Amino acid sequence: MLTKKQVEHVALLARLELSEEEKEKYASQLSAILEYAEALNKLDTENVPLTAHVLPLHNVFREDKVDGHLANEKALANAPAKEGNYFRVPKI
Repeated sequence: MLTKKQVEHVALLARLELSEEEKEKYASQLSAILEYAEALNKLDTENVPLTAHVLPLHNVFREDKVDGHLANEKALANAPAKEGNYFRVPKI
């Protein structure tokens, strides 16, 4: 079981102010969580494949391919400022 001093240390790291009642409550709750994690550590997972996610995910990106492009006039049509065939931007 976690001690009150250990709970105070965790609260300090998390920048939490806890009352004495909360310290007692969280000591028992955190202890229960750690006991459950320890029970999980005892499970035999030798034949379980490593995964990064529980669901089989894959990217749905489309293949890059060269395609048509906007004409300069159309690209610059709504530009707030332009100079020739370029966007005009403020100096930095």
